[in-house]
Amino acid sequence: SYNSILIPAAKEYGVCAMAGDGMDADVMESAARDMAAVGGIGIPTIKPWNKEFIFEKLDYLRQYEPFAVAMDIDGAGLPFLKKYNPNAGSKSVAELKEIIEYANKPFMVKGIMTPNGAEKAVEAGSSAIVVSNHGGRVQGDCPSTAEVLPSIVDAVGGKVTIFVDGGIRSGVDVFKALALGADAVLIGRPVIPAIYAEGAEGLKIYLDKIHAELVDTMTMCGARKLSDIDSSFVFRP
Repeated sequence: SYNSILIPAAKEYGVCAMAGDGMDADVMESAARDMAAVGGIGIPTIKPWNKEFIFEKLDYLRQYEPFAVAMDIDGAGLPFLKKYNPNAGSKSVAELKEIIEYANKPFMVKGIMTPNGAEKAVEAGSSAIVVSNHGGRVQGDCPSTAEVLPSIVDAVGGKVTIFVDGGIRSGVDVFKALALGADAVLIGRPVIPAIYAEGAEGLKIYLDKIHAELVDTMTMCGARKLSDIDSSFVFRP
């Protein structure tokens, strides 16, 4: 029911919703149907299950034609997924390449935290990466995404579209992420209470806030358009 509100409301606003995968297969499957209803504007995100199960999910998604597919590769470290049958696990470059080729559409690899990981995603044929530490829920003592983003941009910037998430809570945060080299950002957790409180209108109110804060920050910093935002706008000791 959450996805059925989020997906069309995001498309109406001009952004793209991502929908997760998990123990209940109907969560992703129903989200795929909701994405199809808005012209495929949405990105279903598959856990790093074993290859055969991933192919089953990709076969299901094919009939609904989302414009892109993602995998939160860092989900391989979640204990409850490792115990599940079929379970989730790490993927080699060769395995990931086979999955991306089977998907036959733009593929986003989520959970990148090092330049080496980013280079492996590019080698496997990923169209985009998400610099993400899974909300800090997979591995303790991880650095923040803001700390690792610049080195990843140095390694693969221009070769792949770079998204970043993790603690982005304001338009100022969006500005900083773009200044550190991201092409775009993902915001997850704050959207949930907005939608549960006010439905589609709640999402609009929240995104209006983010947009207004971003515009104000750009004005204060002298950036007339998004492409003007670069590393000169952030202080890094």
